[in-house]
Amino acid sequence: MKSPLRKRLPRELKSEFGKYLVVFIMMAITIGFVSGFLVADGSMLRAYDDSFQKYNIEDGYFQTKKKLTPAQKEDIEKSDVKVYENFYIEQKLTNGSTIRFFKNRKEVDKVCLMNGKMPKKSGEIAVDRMYADNNELKVGDTVKSRKKTFRITGLVALSDYSALFQNNNDTMFDAVKFGVAIVTDKDFEALNQVKVQYNYAWIYDKKPATEKKEKKMAEDLMEDMADVVTIESFVPQYQNQSIHFTGDDMGSDRAMIVMLLYIVMAILAFVFGITISNTIRKEAGVIGTLRASGYTRRELILHYMALPVVITLIGALVGNILGYTVLKQVCAGMYYGSYSLPTYVTVWNAEAFWMTTVVPVIIMLVINYGILHYKLRLSPLKFIRRDLSSRKQKRAVHLSTKLGIFRRFRLRVIFQNISNYLVLFVGIIFANLLLFFGLLLPSVLNHYQEEIQENMLAKYQYMLEVPTDAISGSKLESLLSLMQYSNGTKTDNKTAEKFSAYALNTIPGEAKSEEVVLYGVEPDSKYIKADLGDGVYISTAYADKYQVEPGDKITLKEKYERKRYTFKVKGVYDYSGAISVFMSRDKLNETFDLGSDYYAGYFANTKIKDIDEKYIGSVVDLEALTKVSRQLDVSMGNMMGLVNGFAIMIYMIVIYLLSKIIIEKNAQSISMTKILGYTNGEISRLYIMSTMVVVVIELLLSLPIETVVMNVIFRVMMMESLTGWITLWIDPKIYVEMFLTGFITYGVVALLEYRKIKKVPMDEALKNVE
Repeated sequence: MKSPLRKRLPRELKSEFGKYLVVFIMMAITIGFVSGFLVADGSMLRAYDDSFQKYNIEDGYFQTKKKLTPAQKEDIEKSDVKVYENFYIEQKLTNGSTIRFFKNRKEVDKVCLMNGKMPKKSGEIAVDRMYADNNELKVGDTVKSRKKTFRITGLVALSDYSALFQNNNDTMFDAVKFGVAIVTDKDFEALNQVKVQYNYAWIYDKKPATEKKEKKMAEDLMEDMADVVTIESFVPQYQNQSIHFTGDDMGSDRAMIVMLLYIVMAILAFVFGITISNTIRKEAGVIGTLRASGYTRRELILHYMALPVVITLIGALVGNILGYTVLKQVCAGMYYGSYSLPTYVTVWNAEAFWMTTVVPVIIMLVINYGILHYKLRLSPLKFIRRDLSSRKQKRAVHLSTKLGIFRRFRLRVIFQNISNYLVLFVGIIFANLLLFFGLLLPSVLNHYQEEIQENMLAKYQYMLEVPTDAISGSKLESLLSLMQYSNGTKTDNKTAEKFSAYALNTIPGEAKSEEVVLYGVEPDSKYIKADLGDGVYISTAYADKYQVEPGDKITLKEKYERKRYTFKVKGVYDYSGAISVFMSRDKLNETFDLGSDYYAGYFANTKIKDIDEKYIGSVVDLEALTKVSRQLDVSMGNMMGLVNGFAIMIYMIVIYLLSKIIIEKNAQSISMTKILGYTNGEISRLYIMSTMVVVVIELLLSLPIETVVMNVIFRVMMMESLTGWITLWIDPKIYVEMFLTGFITYGVVALLEYRKIKKVPMDEALKNVE
C-alpha cells in the first residue's frame, strides 16, 4: 500500500511554489552553464587532441641562420626524424599589427579552413580566425602590408598556433596585435626575403611513448643537430606554448568550474535544509501524531526529502538540456574568443552528465538527510508538545531595558535565527568572492598597464640580432663577428645607451621554468638607476613571484644545458615589466665569457632610425609590454560580466530564501503585532531591518576574508597559468562596489519581503495556541 503522505507533496509544492521555482531556476542555470562548459570543454579537447594526428602537428621546430643544404638536412634526418621547411616572414600591416606569413602547409602543421576558401591567386590571403575577429576583419575585407594589398578569402586555424604566441618566451600570447596567415607561394616569394626566418619542423620516425622519453629524445636530437648546423633556436613540442598552452589552460578551467557547481549545490542544499527545519517546526504537532500512529522516522525523512531531491533532479535534467543546446554555444564561444582552435564536433560526455546530475543529487541527499535525521530524532511526545529542544531550555539573553523596544525586538529576531544567518554568511562570502574576481581582473589589468608605463626601463629597448658565432664560435670567429656586428649596429641617436644581455631559465618548481633576461648595464646608466657595483639586482616582478629578498641567492640555468649559475641578490629594482636580473655590463660579459666590448642592444627614449632592420631582432616598447593585459582583457572581458551577474543572482536567491524563511518562522508573532495595532511599515522595520543589519555586518566581515582568499587564489593562478608576473592590486573602490552591490541587492529583496509581511493574516496568531 502506498503511503498517503505522498498526497501532501503537490499541496506543499503549490504553497511553496515561489521558493521552489527560485531554487529550480538557480539550479537549472548553474547546472546548465557547467554542463555546457564541460560539453564544450570535452568536445574542444577532443578536437584539440585529435588535431595532433589529423593535422600532423610537428614534434618540434628549430631555426637556423641560413637555409639548410641538402647534405645538412640528410645528416639531421639520420637521427630518426623527418625535417620539413616551415619558413615564415613577419611584416607590419597598416593597422599597426604584425602578421607572420606562411606558405600553405600540406605535409606538416596543416591548416583548418573555418570559413571561405584558401588563397589560390596572387593578392589573396587566409588569416587566423581569432585575429580577424579581434581586428573586426571578415572574408572579403582587405589588409595592406607595405605596398602590397591582400584580399581575405578565408579564415583559418593553424594547428601549431592554437595560442598566438609571437615568441615562445612571451608571458602571454597576443591575438590583437599579432596574427598568422597563409599566402600563395608566389606572394610569399615577393615578400621581403631579408626577413625570412629559416624555420624547420621535425617529426619523429617513432613517437616517444612518455614525456620523459620525449625530453631525452629532444636533448639527443639537439646535440646531434649542433654537430651539423648552428642552431638559432630549438623548441621541442612539449615546450611550445603556441601548441600546448591551449590544452593546459582548458584542462585547468575544468576543475574550477566543477568546484563552483558543487559549492553552489551545497549552499542550496543547506538552504533546503533550513527550509525543511522551518516546516518541521510548523508541523511539529502533525509529525508527533504521525509518529505516534506508527510512521517511522525513516518514512518521514523520505517524505521531507522528496521535493528537494525531485526539484534537484528536474533542475539537473533541464540544465543538461540547456547545456547541450544554448549554453554549449556560449561556452564554446568563450574558447573561440581566446584560442585559434579548429572546428569541433559536439561529443556526448558521460562524465559531464554524471558530474552535473548524479553528484548534485547526492549532495542534496546527504546534506538534507543529515539535517532531517538530526531534527527528527526527538520522541513523538516532544513533537506533540512542540518542544523541539533536545536540551534544557536556555534562558534568553538579557537585553538592557535602556534599549528601545524596537531595538530589543530586532536583537531577539537575530538571536532566534542565528543558524539561518550563518548559512546566509556562507552564501554572501561565496557570492562576494565571485563578484570580487569579476571586478578585480579589469582593475588589476588597468593598474598593470599604468604601472608598466610609469616604470619602463626606457621607452624603447632594441634587442639586436646577435650573430650566433659571436658567442659559440672560435675565438677568431667571435672576434671577427663582433667587429662586424659592432660596425653595423652603431647609431647616432643621442638617447641610445648600450646594454648587454643574456637569457637563462629558472629552475622548475612551484612555477614552470621560464626565461629570465639578464641585463648588463653601464655603471653610470641614465636608464637603470641602481648602485650595481659587482652586485646583482632583480626586478620587482622577480621578487614578488619567487618571493626573493635582498641577501637571498637565486639559481638559474642554461636553457638547453645543465650548467647553472648562482647569484646573490643585492637589491630589488622597481620594474614589473618582466622577470629580469640587472648587473654591470662588465660583470655580465665576464660571467658568460662574451668579450669586454660585447653588447646586445640599446635603451633609447626615441626611435632609432639609423640601424638596418636586419640587425634588429625585436623592439620592446609599451605595446609589447602590455600584451598580457590586452589579451586577458579580450579573452576574459565578456566572462567577467557573466561572473558578476552570477554572483548577484546567488546574492538575491540566498538572501530571498533565508529572509522568507525568517518571516514565515515569525508569522505568528507578525500576526500578533498586527492585532496590537502595528502597521506593516513598523513590522517591516522589526523583521526586514533585522536582516538588513545582519546583511550589512556580514558584508563588512566578508571583505577581509575574501581579500585573504583572493591573495591565495590570484597567486596560484599567476604561478600556474602565466610566465612573467602581474601584481595583485585591489582598488579601494572595489570594496565600495561590492558592499553597494550586496546592499542594493538586499534592497530589492526587502521589497519582495515587505509584500510577504503584508499578506500575513491576523488570524495566524490564533493558530497553534497551546
